[in-house]
Amino acid sequence: MLSVDEALQRILQDLQPLTAEAIGLDSGLERVLARDLYASINLPPFANSSMDGYALRAADLEGASPENPVRLAVVMDIPAGTSPERPVGAGEAARIMTGAPLPDGADAVVPVERTDANWTREAPATLAPTLRVMTTLHAGDYVRPVGENVRAGQRVLAAGTRLRPQHLGMLAALGQAEVSVTRQPRVAIVSSGDEIIDVGETLAPGQIYDVNSYTIEGLVRELGGIPLRQPVAGDDLQQVRAMFDTALGQDPDLIISTAGVSVGAHDLVRDVLEELGELNFWRVNMRPGKPLAWGRVQGLPFFGLPGNPVSAMVTFQVFVRPALQRLTGQVHDLQAARATVCEDIESDGRRSFLRVALERRDGRLLARSTGTQSSGALISMVLADGLLIVPEGVTQVAAGTELEVLLLQ
Repeated sequence: MLSVDEALQRILQDLQPLTAEAIGLDSGLERVLARDLYASINLPPFANSSMDGYALRAADLEGASPENPVRLAVVMDIPAGTSPERPVGAGEAARIMTGAPLPDGADAVVPVERTDANWTREAPATLAPTLRVMTTLHAGDYVRPVGENVRAGQRVLAAGTRLRPQHLGMLAALGQAEVSVTRQPRVAIVSSGDEIIDVGETLAPGQIYDVNSYTIEGLVRELGGIPLRQPVAGDDLQQVRAMFDTALGQDPDLIISTAGVSVGAHDLVRDVLEELGELNFWRVNMRPGKPLAWGRVQGLPFFGLPGNPVSAMVTFQVFVRPALQRLTGQVHDLQAARATVCEDIESDGRRSFLRVALERRDGRLLARSTGTQSSGALISMVLADGLLIVPEGVTQVAAGTELEVLLLQ
């Protein structure tokens, strides 16, 4: 059996990012930037006021205080969105609103609260001819200089960035109406088994509901993929072949199967996979999730995940998540932390991923088992905040030991 690290390395080496496409900025949330983005303009593009107040020359306020105010002539009004009509000279000031451009000659802004102006009584369009200022200033006070935020030519976002609201705001500030992003991977999800029926149907003796395809659909969507969930096929070679034919007809970038890749008499997915493509490996030295398959179906990458729901979710987090990140050009990131275990643990020597609830106490992250670690007990994932990783070759872990934990999102 391959180690987890060897298996993941093989998978990632076999994948390349998908092609890029241009989309409107309003569709960019959670998409992945395809190439580095550089600022085409300075932000701000002009020096502007960070306060409502008066633009002036700081040197004119030398010695100013409440007891000794400096009187200045108010020569113009500069609302936001307008341009100054003229420069500000010695002994002059211009009323200015937050975000409005600083006039030539001015190098500072005095907040209105530090003057004798009373805008609550003044009509907005009416300017008092003079102003008394009660404080000194330094050049640059309450002024946002050109390029304070971003300089033209500066790299603002790196390729592989998953766009969040703050990224969209930055792109809008730069005037980017469109953005180049990696195409969303289309992921066909297939399941097989006579015992599996879809939700909403009536269970017969020996039957269970289709859990995995809904779980995998949600995980794919969460990572920015487009899930293409197929109806469940029975344990019949013709049905399994037809299931793959239907999946291939939907032009997927990746196919994910659950169940059917082990050594059971009715595990037919592996047989069909070898007919339609090639199998790279099908067992990994881990728990849960040993019967994991990786290969190609008519040239398309294929994951065969275990049928037990916990095993399917664990192997998705460990292998499929990095694969989807690779396809979308994201940096491989498993969101790991270190946690102290709160109880003794026994393992079988395989790399084990145990479901744990996490709690931060006294500056430490504590991990407690969610209960049964059966690979069929989906409630253990519902209660889990992370997967505690017991390394290969370790069979006993004492309470108080610190181990890596894979955080679940």
